[in-house]
Amino acid sequence: MRLPALPAAALLAAAAFPAPPDLLLAEVMSPDLNPAAYLVSEKFDGVRAYWDGRALWFRGGGRIPAPAWFLERLPPVPLDGELWMGRGRFEELSGEVRREQPREDAWRRIRYLVFELPGAPGPFEARARAIEALVARVGWPQLEAVAQTRVKDRAELQARLRDVLKAGGEGLMLHRADAPYATGRSDALLKLKPLLDAEAVVVGHIPGKGRLAGLVGALEVETPEGRRFRIGSGLTDALRRNPPALGATVTYTYRGLTRTGLPRFPAFLRLRTMP
Repeated sequence: MRLPALPAAALLAAAAFPAPPDLLLAEVMSPDLNPAAYLVSEKFDGVRAYWDGRALWFRGGGRIPAPAWFLERLPPVPLDGELWMGRGRFEELSGEVRREQPREDAWRRIRYLVFELPGAPGPFEARARAIEALVARVGWPQLEAVAQTRVKDRAELQARLRDVLKAGGEGLMLHRADAPYATGRSDALLKLKPLLDAEAVVVGHIPGKGRLAGLVGALEVETPEGRRFRIGSGLTDALRRNPPALGATVTYTYRGLTRTGLPRFPAFLRLRTMP
């Protein structure tokens, strides 16, 4: 497959990049989905990075201040992927890639894991092979093609998920093998992550702001181990008007722990007990 050339006009326009890049965004996988039509890869806990052929951009549109030597090793075609330092190192990575003055030693440990060729023709399965060929030609260890493999059924998919979680990963991505390149949120790309749950005691009510002015913006809670954090997601307006009382036990969901041991993306699930 021939890789797409980036028009000169597009390169000039990209220099300003007034808006976030138009990328493919994942939906959540339905439990009853047959995964046989999808290519499966690990979901890396990295920083999404779009390469336009000259500059590297955050998903939100800001320019990533990568060192010149890193950018010079990237090929002159659009790429979509994740900057990654290893499993469980998201916070360290996030801090490093946002430094205005990049640190040489840190960027030597950052890899660019490529999972898409924006705008390239053909189905995703062909684009995945083209990514592998491109990365092989570049021959630079910090540029990697994300491994894409098939599973025959849901049982094999769940076994794959268990292996990734056991190794410290956070989940899987599923991309329809026959899907042409598209942008926006689409079921051509799905994510599969486990939701964990736990209980904590409400110790405070944090006032809301903006639309939530006059309501509770978040619950401050404490775990049995004495760790405190806030839960703002999952609360209905009714609960924000009449929140669980101080001392009440609530159940929340989360997606693993941060390096400091706090829940990632906690969300209110239900009220367990009142004081």
